[in-house]
Amino acid sequence: MGKKAINSNLVKIKTEYGDIIVYLYDATPKHKANFIKLVNEKFYDGTTFHRVIKDFVIQGGDPNSKDSDPKNDGQGGPGYLIDAEINPLIKHKYGAVAAARDNNPEKKSNGSQFYIVVSKGGTDFLDGNYTVFGEVVSGMEAADKISLVETDGANNRPLKDIKMEIEPMKKFDFDSSKLQIK
Repeated sequence: MGKKAINSNLVKIKTEYGDIIVYLYDATPKHKANFIKLVNEKFYDGTTFHRVIKDFVIQGGDPNSKDSDPKNDGQGGPGYLIDAEINPLIKHKYGAVAAARDNNPEKKSNGSQFYIVVSKGGTDFLDGNYTVFGEVVSGMEAADKISLVETDGANNRPLKDIKMEIEPMKKFDFDSSKLQIK
């Protein structure tokens, strides 16, 4: 059976808390293409939101989060980095989807880890430092619920795994005039 290819800008993140529909920006072509590639490969299926900080972000996409060792969560990826595509017109507003990264001086992104901003006022102090490559167009209530789960405190890891599956979407009706950029 062949893989279903994505040819739209939309993906659905499925969680037990509800679905999160994300629009991927054409303005960040490397990040969009990489995310679509990983979705088509089912790379994200079974990974978790391993870092959850109320009124800040929920972070996931680490393949290490599939194993039973929570100590290695946040350290994994597909084995490569993505060149930064930081755009001053794209902000860390509520619902922004951005690529996680370490402290590398080129601000290259982790190849798979991403976060969703759940701070109602956004997180403008991250602007210019991380690549925002999409935004939630439906399902922020699910992201907000995830942001409220109980965590271990020190590592902001949920006490119960919050698994995800991500699939391509061909169509979803939303008000595209509210997008930061396309």
